[in-house]
Amino acid sequence: MQNLQKMLPKFSIAMAVLFAATIGYLLTRGNSVDVEARKISRSELVEAIYATGYVEAENIANLSAEFSGTVRSIGALEGQLVSKGQAIIVFDSVQPRLAVNEARAAVAEELAAVRDNNLRLQRNRSLFHAGAISRQDFEAAERNSVQSGESLRQRQMQLKSREDDLKKLSVVAPFAGMLTLQNVKEGDYVQSGTLVATVTDPARYLVVVEVDELDVPRLRTGLKAVIAFDSMPEKRFDATVVRIVPQTDRVTKTSRVYLRLDKAVPEIQGGMTATANIIYNTKKGTLLVSKSSVFEEERRSYVWKIVGGKLKKQPIRTGDSDLVFIEVVKGLDAGDVVVTSPQENFRDGMEARIVKESPKKQS
Repeated sequence: MQNLQKMLPKFSIAMAVLFAATIGYLLTRGNSVDVEARKISRSELVEAIYATGYVEAENIANLSAEFSGTVRSIGALEGQLVSKGQAIIVFDSVQPRLAVNEARAAVAEELAAVRDNNLRLQRNRSLFHAGAISRQDFEAAERNSVQSGESLRQRQMQLKSREDDLKKLSVVAPFAGMLTLQNVKEGDYVQSGTLVATVTDPARYLVVVEVDELDVPRLRTGLKAVIAFDSMPEKRFDATVVRIVPQTDRVTKTSRVYLRLDKAVPEIQGGMTATANIIYNTKKGTLLVSKSSVFEEERRSYVWKIVGGKLKKQPIRTGDSDLVFIEVVKGLDAGDVVVTSPQENFRDGMEARIVKESPKKQS
């Protein structure tokens, strides 16, 4: 018992020391944090409008049947290249062929009438000079000759029109390109006005995007853009704004903008999904911090700045921004180190241990 009594004070002292050490560790540990940070510098701020859209051929022709009829022959299939004037589909139709035959018969009949009237005019002219007929009979012969000539010209124009209609039984490519639609086969009966083929020029594509109405005033033709396609997410392509449609959709509140690729991209196809960043302003020598560094309290912007290894809550005034970075107009200088991922438990004076420095923005 005496030995136990002798040991108790020593044990109590040891426990007190351990408790004090634990409290000290916790206090020290609670006043330090691991942070990710970066040293800020001046760089180029690129302001851009983000928009989504699709690929559309600049030259595209939707071809329809101009007469009802049966498909007689197919000259090209989907995915094949066609030349200008090449017959893609040929129809059989009674109506235009019958109309041509009737027009030809009318022309032949009128030609015969012209010949008869010309002969009668020549004969009456001789008789009039010989005094055998009156001037009235001679002038009547002249009128008949003129009228028959005019009637012949009208009949010939009608024949030309009917022959042109007959040519419309063949659906032909209006320019060289690729057949991207052909949805009939031999023997099909097709009503007039039915879409039967689409020809696309694969060498000339546009990217059509929808831009929010609030961003439209920043746009103008000639602005540069960077395009990404969902089918090639790792690649970027340069483009230029060529058209801005001056009409805002009432439902989507967007306007259509057309971009032409600076260089042809053989891999793309009509209808592919695309995203665009349209660059409307570039500011050089701008002091930038990542947007993730900035937080707000009571409508003021702050960052956690590291000074002498400790956190300092630094008020800042911000300016323009891009998708990742924001301009600092006041409150920081080049070379300052700021935390890139602020936490709610941060407090002024905490010791900051930088565990990873985020990469700087590339100019």
